[in-house]
Amino acid sequence: MTQRPNHPSAEGLATRASSQGNPRSGSEVDTELLALIEEMRSAAKRDPSRKREVTVGEFLVDGARVPLSLVDPLQQLTRTEAAALRFAGWGRSNADIATLLAISEGTARTHLNSAVRKLELDGMRGLVALAGLLFHPLD
Repeated sequence: MTQRPNHPSAEGLATRASSQGNPRSGSEVDTELLALIEEMRSAAKRDPSRKREVTVGEFLVDGARVPLSLVDPLQQLTRTEAAALRFAGWGRSNADIATLLAISEGTARTHLNSAVRKLELDGMRGLVALAGLLFHPLD
């Protein structure tokens, strides 16, 4: 079983926000993040058109995190594209993704570019932003 990499918690995000000149205290940011998480969950429960979970490759993603326009395209991704997308959402570089998937860096880049094309995004920045929305832990 592979170890889950360390991810910033809400506390870490609050600390980073306050250290970057944000006038709000860490506890205010924590409270706002927790409120946002709860709002996303309650919105998903209110909207019956949203699936509870969406399958992306072999991964299940909370339906509240998936933009409605991307539900079908995300389900069309291959397993490797979805895995590369997940690692990109965790902030991994192309070289890291290649090592984790046991493929070359060029192949990892090709899978990510293919995901950009299938999802009709503007580029790699859009893909990484979407990947963070889908796979970066909120809790």
